[in-house]
Amino acid sequence: MSRFPYFKQPDAMDCGPTCLRMIAKFYGKTINLDYLREQSHISREGVSLLGISDAAEAIGMRSLGTKVTFEQLVKDVPKPSVVHWDQNHFVVVYEARKGNVYVADPAFGLVKYTDEEFKKHWLATVKNGELKGICLLLQPTPAFYDRDDEKTDHSGFSFLWRYVRPHRRLVSQLLLGFLAASIIQLIFPFLTQSLVDVGINNQDVGFIYLVLVAQLMLFIGQTSIDFIRSWILLHISTRINISIISDFLIKLMRLPIGFFDTKMIGDLMQRIQDHRRIERFLTTQTLNILFSVFNLLVFGIVLALYSWKILFVFLLGSAAYVVWVFVFMKKRRQLDYKKFSQLSENQSMLIQLITGMQEIKLNNYEKQKRWEWERIQARLFRVNVENLTIDQYQQAGSVFINQTKNIIITVIAAMAVLNGDMTLGMMLAVQYIIGQLNGPLNEMINFMHLAQDAKMSLERLGEIHKQDDEEVKGKPLLNTLPSNKSLQVQDLVFQYEGPHSPKVLNQISLTVPERKLTAIVGTSGSGKTTLVKLLLGFYPPVQGKVRVGDTDLQNFSQQWWRTKVGAVMQDGFIFSDTIANNIAVGAERLDKERLLFAAKTANILEFVESLPLGFNTKIGQDGHGLSQGQKQRILIARVIYKDPEYLFFDEATNALDANNEKVIMENLDKVYEGKTVVVVAHRLSTVKHADQIVVLDRGEIVELGTHEELTAKRGAYYNLVKNQLELGN
Repeated sequence: MSRFPYFKQPDAMDCGPTCLRMIAKFYGKTINLDYLREQSHISREGVSLLGISDAAEAIGMRSLGTKVTFEQLVKDVPKPSVVHWDQNHFVVVYEARKGNVYVADPAFGLVKYTDEEFKKHWLATVKNGELKGICLLLQPTPAFYDRDDEKTDHSGFSFLWRYVRPHRRLVSQLLLGFLAASIIQLIFPFLTQSLVDVGINNQDVGFIYLVLVAQLMLFIGQTSIDFIRSWILLHISTRINISIISDFLIKLMRLPIGFFDTKMIGDLMQRIQDHRRIERFLTTQTLNILFSVFNLLVFGIVLALYSWKILFVFLLGSAAYVVWVFVFMKKRRQLDYKKFSQLSENQSMLIQLITGMQEIKLNNYEKQKRWEWERIQARLFRVNVENLTIDQYQQAGSVFINQTKNIIITVIAAMAVLNGDMTLGMMLAVQYIIGQLNGPLNEMINFMHLAQDAKMSLERLGEIHKQDDEEVKGKPLLNTLPSNKSLQVQDLVFQYEGPHSPKVLNQISLTVPERKLTAIVGTSGSGKTTLVKLLLGFYPPVQGKVRVGDTDLQNFSQQWWRTKVGAVMQDGFIFSDTIANNIAVGAERLDKERLLFAAKTANILEFVESLPLGFNTKIGQDGHGLSQGQKQRILIARVIYKDPEYLFFDEATNALDANNEKVIMENLDKVYEGKTVVVVAHRLSTVKHADQIVVLDRGEIVELGTHEELTAKRGAYYNLVKNQLELGN
């Protein structure tokens, strides 16, 4: 049986697309994981069997989802096939024979299960009195072989060296320091030999003192070089680390907003922490390994001059040491992915605990949340125990091999002294050389570990860097509004999680006239906020068009479009910064008149002036606490300060009391002049003066008109507001 092709899932939710990627590789095609993700409609919860089927058919494979018995799986089902595992995961079954089932698990690697072990994980339902499991059968069609392979990146670590290149001068100084240190180390064994063979044998005290002084001076020189080298390394590593994280954040900020709907905060945080491993690999270890190899060669040649037999024993023992360490590399890789998954989950949980503490305490939910966190710690502990076990096995074997090698070398050297083939000074020099050779050898082993860690971190970061930017370079984009500035929505359909998820918006057609006020109303979950987000350009429509005049919104630069729009969203964010900077977000220079006007219009000026530091008061998580109403008024002031051509308000005044809302709505009437405004609201006072009111229900427009027209119809709009109107039945 040939070895089945294996790929590791970068994230826990990638098991489905990764299974499909392995099967495609089995049939001879390398398919891009990002493409498979997109075609399988992956969400924050992962992917469904239907999603995997859609992706398989998109790459030219025939698929059939079915429930089969274990006997049918073994005898009749074509392999490889995807099976549903433990009700929360997907794996590939690629062979079943002699009482064993061979599984390619994207989380853990190629695993062999006995029939009974496999059944425990797979069998989930009882149908017609038989235990069955879910299986997706896949077969390639001619269209599959017509596809082009993914262009595989063979560069590996090569692109990382661009981070080192700007620091060539410092690196050259480091190289000189390493070279000087190596030369100093090379002198020590000869001084030791001279000390014994000349100084002690001839009882020449003056020569002994001279050698000891020379050794002291060399030691001082070596220590000074190490100090300087440490400072240079600190400078290089700090700069490189900042560059790597900065590039990662730049990439994150270029990604479309929809990307963050499928990523956990903890996952992204853990990827940022992974940069440390790459930075450590690029600086300290990569430079150290160059001189470890240099020292091995130089001291190896010197050792050969003393004894070929000892050099042979050293090389044989070192080879056994490297092989022993290499045996554990695959298991280390598997454990690293498990640990990453648990650490990212831990990060998400800690963020949730801290930010949600108010709700946790309000609902007496402290104990359950603590238990949830402790369960994550228990899983982390188990992974750490596995890591420790691997390290202990590896270390025990390494120590045994090294000590055996050193004992054999000592015996050979001692016998050479007794036989007169080597002087006592030469023996001491040989022992020193062996010590100097063991150091670089350990550095090389450490380098293997760090290179593996860096490679895994690089793969995880590459998953982000390979994502398409929100604006593709080279694609011509418009940055001028057409003469007709109304917003046109035509046959709009939108789903958050692919074609098998519910339609949040369904066949919406609507005109938002320029320089008019359009209100959108409807019950919770009717699609109001989603419609606003599509008008803002957050997501591309699944079907239909959103246009500015006659121009598709997707043809505009999204960054430029956001300079033309301002929005107050339900989940608007207050930064940990001053009130002034929270209102004038992104402004290079603060316009005091605009700031005062924005604060006054949002009816927040009196509150700000009551604070000791006024607009310089720090607010947000690290500053002065604000009520929900005060937060909303800050957000309203922010959009007024921006002064865009299009204004969007999504429940912007729902946290305000009646007096504040009345004042702000009167102030906003002046702001609305000459602007295209879209307001999502429940309150009658907010929408009754709108030029048109759009009534949404389950993602569809059910009514459209003015307040008077819709009230007269006594339909959906009337039922929404009749309690506020006090019209009775």
